[in-house]
Amino acid sequence: MSYARPWTSYRQTSTQTASPGQLVLMLYDGALRFLAQALEGFRHEDPLAFHQTISNNVLRAQSILGELNSTLDMDRGGALARTLRALYDYLDDRLTESNFRKRADGIQDAMRRLTVLRDAWAEMLRGQAERADAAEAPGSLCVCG
Repeated sequence: MSYARPWTSYRQTSTQTASPGQLVLMLYDGALRFLAQALEGFRHEDPLAFHQTISNNVLRAQSILGELNSTLDMDRGGALARTLRALYDYLDDRLTESNFRKRADGIQDAMRRLTVLRDAWAEMLRGQAERADAAEAPGSLCVCG
């Protein structure tokens, strides 16, 4: 095992052992992290660093949005899947515009909306974990039908 890149090793292990729900949360976290880094690009005075930092990080966030969008099950997901698809497409458009015009407003809008989704997803995962823990607790009642 190589210790030269412990963060890379940790990330690989995390993604290989995470549940599908945890992977979605990790994708939201990654997109938000890249968008925050894109906003940092607006602080650069050097034009090259300014453009590269914004562009590279917006493109990374858009790649994550594309992954989230492509994994939606449109057949079984119903209205939620359609709503998420429309939202991901909207966010992608906002980010494309912000990247092209080098304006922060679309990036900030995407961050606000993704934060709401991320927090709701995290809360849903916490609720699932709490229900699973309660079901496994000694002496818990099982109402099995």
